[in-house]
Amino acid sequence: MTDSSPLLAALAPAARLALAYAPARTRPLALGLLALDQRLADTIRTVREPVLAQIRLAWWRDQLQSAGGGADRGEPLLAALAAWGERRAELAALADGWEEMIGEPPLNRAALAACAAARGQGWAALADLLGHDPDEARRAGQGWALADLAPRLSHPGERAAALDLAAAHDWRRPALPRDLRPLLVLSGLAGRTRGRAPLLSGSGALVTALRLGLLGR
Repeated sequence: MTDSSPLLAALAPAARLALAYAPARTRPLALGLLALDQRLADTIRTVREPVLAQIRLAWWRDQLQSAGGGADRGEPLLAALAAWGERRAELAALADGWEEMIGEPPLNRAALAACAAARGQGWAALADLLGHDPDEARRAGQGWALADLAPRLSHPGERAAALDLAAAHDWRRPALPRDLRPLLVLSGLAGRTRGRAPLLSGSGALVTALRLGLLGR
């Protein structure tokens, strides 16, 4: 059995909090998705040389699409993603989305939108894997991605573009099943800030997470 502790420790606080409300049967799937998203984001943020970042993203893309998934090479994240089975290959689109964030600033609006769309598609893939409506999960995931991304952008032009995208997003509460409770929590936190501040900002953030996590509303 794979030790998930390092993957959990690497998650952003909001993602770690949301994951606490995942049902036991779907928790490994959600953890794999969130941990992969975090790993790819960290690659973009920490690797200064664009070519090296692209090489690392290409490696992840190849591993996700390969039949063995690279689990035998001792990569805990790939081992965790074994729970996805053959559907793991669909998560290669996340690497494509994060690759849009490589380039000289300011990145344009289309690049930011493509990254958010790819992150939303990851949740849509999970919903479909679990037999649920992927469209609601996609919308919720994209909103979370935009609200999560905007505060992390240091270039004022990029942040303004991300905030514009967030302002245009459909923020109606998504109709999500219990299986996708972590996404409901993340979407609710995102709807509070809409990119204007980190997801756990403000005194009401934990109350929102608790209400959505336990009650689903």
